[in-house]
Amino acid sequence: MPVTLADIFAARSAIRGVADGTLLVPSPFMSKAAGHEFLMKLENTQPIGAFKLRGALNAVASLPADAPGVVCCSTGNHGRAIAFAAKARGLRAVVCMSNLVPEAKVAGIRALGAEVRINGRSQDEAALESQRLALDEGLIEVPPFDDPKVIAGQGTIGLEMLEARPDLTTILIPLSGGGLAAGVALAAKTVNPAIRVIGVSMDRGAAMQASLAAGHPIEVAEVASLADSLGGGIGLQNRHSFALCRQHLDAVVLVTEEDIRDAMQVLYFEDRIIAEGASTVGLAAILSGKVKAAGPTATIITGRNPDMATFTRIMAGEDVALGDVILKGRRYGA
Repeated sequence: MPVTLADIFAARSAIRGVADGTLLVPSPFMSKAAGHEFLMKLENTQPIGAFKLRGALNAVASLPADAPGVVCCSTGNHGRAIAFAAKARGLRAVVCMSNLVPEAKVAGIRALGAEVRINGRSQDEAALESQRLALDEGLIEVPPFDDPKVIAGQGTIGLEMLEARPDLTTILIPLSGGGLAAGVALAAKTVNPAIRVIGVSMDRGAAMQASLAAGHPIEVAEVASLADSLGGGIGLQNRHSFALCRQHLDAVVLVTEEDIRDAMQVLYFEDRIIAEGASTVGLAAILSGKVKAAGPTATIITGRNPDMATFTRIMAGEDVALGDVILKGRRYGA
């Protein structure tokens, strides 16, 4: 079934009281850099520190009363969200992850009472384990992005942004499997067809960008990135998020690891916000000149759950290892 604006409104009712509206605040530094007002939707202030709570709550709320439990694959924040939502309903939760996921995110999920299964070196391998558990143990699978309830939940962010600032001309959305981008773009384009909606991802392993360029879902090699939350494939049998992104995104922009590093530093030193690399790709697109603002512009600060050892090294201007690649350090303001 296609996702509609009515589904997004229904999701807002389902998640009310837990994942309520977050602030949309201006960044003076980024506004000066963009040449127009630049605003940030602070999804890092959600109870689990990430926007994923919206989609997970909406999906888990729709499960039957006799559901034996839930299972999912995740690069971190979806698993944390499912663990939170399942715990609130007293359900068993199993989260399947690859060994590329930072240990801090694994620990956060376990702390919420979920079981964690580490399987393989990619999101696709973790997804296979999630599917196996759904078949073998009867758990109900909640995909991280390719699910109508999840997409509708994430779409509530788009509603809030346009209600707060109907004059927005551009929304920059961190792009991974497309659940966030699909929901926000659907909401924004339905409310204001003239608004420009741009997906932003890292320039290595961007599965949705590669799939959109190919015209169909394809596999890509997953590599270590500062934007680890944006890693993983979109699924060769993708049924929802790919089509919605193809229909509603005006463009996709790729930023480098250096761009992401610089944006993380700007967000921290100028706006005093600790955030994951994935949260900063919208800033990176503006700062690198890959997107030019044409009026009031907004992005989504998607999560506050970085690996703090890596985060600290970046802020100190030190080199960081990303798999077999060394990202050179850069002191902010130097």
